[in-house]
Amino acid sequence: MSSRFATIKRNIRLDFTHRVFFTCDSFSATNETLADILQPRQKGHPTKAIVYLDEGLLDGMPNLPEQIASYFRSREDRLDLVCPPKFCSGGEPAKNNFQYIEQIWNDLHKHAMCRHSYVIAIGGGAALDMVGFATATAHRGLRLIRYPTTSLSQGDGGVGVKNGINYFGKKNWVGTFSVPDAVVNDFSFLRGLPSNQKRAGFIEAVKVALIRDRSFFEQIEEKADELASFDMGAMEEVIRKSAALHLDHIATSGDPFEKGSARPLDFGHWVAHKLEQLSDFRIGHGDAVAIGLAVDLLYSTRIRLVEETTAYRAIELIERLGFTTYDALLHQVDADNISVILKGLDEFREHLGGELTITLIQGIGEGVEVHAMDKVHIKSALDELRKRHHAIPAK
Repeated sequence: MSSRFATIKRNIRLDFTHRVFFTCDSFSATNETLADILQPRQKGHPTKAIVYLDEGLLDGMPNLPEQIASYFRSREDRLDLVCPPKFCSGGEPAKNNFQYIEQIWNDLHKHAMCRHSYVIAIGGGAALDMVGFATATAHRGLRLIRYPTTSLSQGDGGVGVKNGINYFGKKNWVGTFSVPDAVVNDFSFLRGLPSNQKRAGFIEAVKVALIRDRSFFEQIEEKADELASFDMGAMEEVIRKSAALHLDHIATSGDPFEKGSARPLDFGHWVAHKLEQLSDFRIGHGDAVAIGLAVDLLYSTRIRLVEETTAYRAIELIERLGFTTYDALLHQVDADNISVILKGLDEFREHLGGELTITLIQGIGEGVEVHAMDKVHIKSALDELRKRHHAIPAK
């Protein structure tokens, strides 16, 4: 007897083009990078666009809104800026307020933005996350152009395919995977950054080098002094390579939308995400990842996955670049005297579901996945970092 129920299966292949452009002074009169991306679909029908600016940019670039407006005015036969550039909050706390998302939706509705319209988000990683999420959920997805403006977002998060906001007190609990129409890395935005934001992108470069590319790690070592003094040539070189490696992983990993239980690019991040929360985001993402890498490097020596000399070599590079590898929050306990940082392991697993999957290294350029972490060894690694921190003279 045949079943009343049947299953129909079809394999659907979706191809995405993910483009990252490198330029400088995007909104100068002669730079056609953005105009070329916004090519009208039909002659005589200018491309509609709306621009969101991370308000933190105005401190160092007060004329940026007018430069953008002027750029569009000079190309009004092809481009239609539907309103003056709008400002949005930046920094991780901005991702805690759902009202910001609703305001962006209101803007998009008011200006009748459709799936052929473009949202241009200019800012740091948090602003890109927030505007990207609102864009991806309006009309099931408008076209998005990302302009990362920090070294961290230009070399890592800004070239990715994830958007998110924080909810239930958890980082990026609400979000989407959405491939932007283009990412524009404009190095001119890096000039006026404060030192900690210039430095932040270096740590994601170290991370991706440790898990994927030994020669890149050695290149960072060679350029460490230039990077620590923020030489623009060295910074641009490292950001380009870091962005390329992150993009290559997204394109070739076989899991760009993280359907599995592994996140190889999140080496050091289970500690980092928890530290950010515990510090109420006093500790920025780059500084938190530096600490997270140090924890996992020392942990790897304790389970005999990597040689001590290799782990110390990596930690010393992190410190040469200007990062601190310890914070007292690593030793915070709750009312029951249980380590708070260790709760980050469960939250990390919960975010993806399935078994715990943590990326460690077995050598420089050799990432490896483990599915269990020994809490005794983690605590030992934390204790060593505290000793190391107190033994190093203050700079």
